[in-house]
Amino acid sequence: MPKNIKLAKLAGFCYGVKRAVETAKKLKAENPDKNVFVLGELIHNSQVISELEALGIKTLTEIPKSGEGICVIRSHGESPEVIEKIKNAGFTPVDLTCPDVKKVQQKAIELAKENYFVVIVGKSEHPEVIAIKANAELWSKNVVVAATVEQLKPYENEIKAHKNVGVVVQTTQRITTLNEIVEYLTGISKELHIANTICASTAMRQKEAKELAQNSDLMIVVGSKKSANTTHLAEILTGITKTIHIENDDELDNYKDFIDKAQNISITAGASTPQNIIEKVLNKLKKGE
Repeated sequence: MPKNIKLAKLAGFCYGVKRAVETAKKLKAENPDKNVFVLGELIHNSQVISELEALGIKTLTEIPKSGEGICVIRSHGESPEVIEKIKNAGFTPVDLTCPDVKKVQQKAIELAKENYFVVIVGKSEHPEVIAIKANAELWSKNVVVAATVEQLKPYENEIKAHKNVGVVVQTTQRITTLNEIVEYLTGISKELHIANTICASTAMRQKEAKELAQNSDLMIVVGSKKSANTTHLAEILTGITKTIHIENDDELDNYKDFIDKAQNISITAGASTPQNIIEKVLNKLKKGE
């Protein structure tokens, strides 16, 4: 029997990532004689980074003491202090922070200014979360990051003593993570303000993938292991059906047994996964039928 292979409609680049990649390429095309740098990886995908390098768009791991040219702020955003450092080093900053990430930063600032105890639901080491926290901390010292209830417990007495608590969320977080933290905070807060800042693209992508997983023997999630939204997708789907997370079509060879045994296979991909990589996975699966 031929296999039933489906590709999710909402797989691959989201609006913020597409905008960042296209704008970075355009900046270099319009300024061929200027240096174009990106502070940190523009997106969590090594193939795209290699493609940008080939065009002359270089990734900076840190800000040099001095330099010249354009320095791109990636879709994850940065703190005002970092943007100031870029200017002081001699670069022209171009801010490509995703509009959805900007909204989280602005909401966190608003809550901090109004003296809320600010809880950022997300992974503390993620660049988006680091930038949100840095922006809020310009206005308040009462800012914490937590991805689990356990990580919040050390602050329980401070939260109980505070008049009001405000919650924002990393755009690519799971709704279940937010719900668990909100449930805990509801029991210990005097007044709780929740801003569900999970971006619509992430929520819709997760919803569609969950629906596909209900009728699939195998879900294949394509994208970088460093991408938060891709790893969250894989985590969610693992709870529903057999799921594998691969970065490219070559890795399909490692899961030949799973693929051979599966009749209904569905493919989804993270927001930083290019279309050509998704298509290679799809074509290889179809050829192997």
